[in-house]
Amino acid sequence: LRNFVTSALTVRFLTRRFIGEYGDIESIYSHTDRIEGREICFNIWDSLCHQNGEVEGHISDRQLQWADGFILVYSICDRASFNVVRQQVQRIQQAKSKFPGAHPIIIVGNKRDLQHRRTVSSEEGRLLALSTDCGFFEISVAETYHEVQLVFHELLDLIREARALKKGAAGIKGIVRSMSAVFGRKRTE
Repeated sequence: LRNFVTSALTVRFLTRRFIGEYGDIESIYSHTDRIEGREICFNIWDSLCHQNGEVEGHISDRQLQWADGFILVYSICDRASFNVVRQQVQRIQQAKSKFPGAHPIIIVGNKRDLQHRRTVSSEEGRLLALSTDCGFFEISVAETYHEVQLVFHELLDLIREARALKKGAAGIKGIVRSMSAVFGRKRTE
């Protein structure tokens, strides 16, 4: 399962620890989690996004091709980061014609523990998610690991649903064609 996310959330999911400071390196991590008695391997492209809307925050075609789903994180204390997430959602949804297939998205408002510094309301985050057909969580990565784990598990559920819908719509011939395509091409990662 391939996900596209950003650092504090990734580090918390991988290590169960909150690390306030982390490097400026884009990385791909693998993490195995036990869900409903099955081991699920998450491959996570941890892409740094400078929250000021610079080009670094742009989701590339390569990332769109690679990912099965996206977790887009903003700080409830930083309106600019919320605007970057809004742009990222639009970019992913516009790319659907170029990269067919569902790319489920979960929008995460982080830093719920800093209510006194809030500049983006919960309602704004929920409205963005509703209007763009995305999942939504408002959490504190610093306070609880469980909330972080719920975000990743929800994305897994959304990806499974999208795949089931795609298979149902494709019919038998479509499934045979897609299986041939999966076994017939090499994947670059």
